[in-house]
Amino acid sequence: MMRKFGRGESLQAPAAECKRAIVLLLAAALAFADSVPTLASGDATHGAKIYQDCMLCHALDQNEIGPKHRGVFGRKAGTVPGYDYSAALKTSGIVWNDTALDEWLTDPQALVPGTKMTFSLDDAQDRADVITFLKEKAGGDPSGARTGAR
Repeated sequence: MMRKFGRGESLQAPAAECKRAIVLLLAAALAFADSVPTLASGDATHGAKIYQDCMLCHALDQNEIGPKHRGVFGRKAGTVPGYDYSAALKTSGIVWNDTALDEWLTDPQALVPGTKMTFSLDDAQDRADVITFLKEKAGGDPSGARTGAR
């Protein structure tokens, strides 16, 4: 907003307007930050129980119907040696971390259309528990550095 000042007009009005704009921007930023979903903290013991369903296709240390999970954190999707991945997952660019796994377990077909995986977990706490279990048992980079939900 351009404002012209005549002789003797104070510069305090624009300073007050700037302060008001800064306060409004900060309020908007805080409101937005509060609306961003956060991942629930997980319970590895409960995650181990939920993971038993995953074991219909997966194991920690060997490829089965699905790829092995040992070392999953920090690993680029579609790169376990000896597993025949879908082209969609191989080219997804995903690196597995907390956020990527949460999105994957919510709806793998939505995250990577054309993937072979169809299993999902509707409950956010169950997802968090499985992710915590995998973090503790499957190893890899436990920092969960955000390099990749896409």
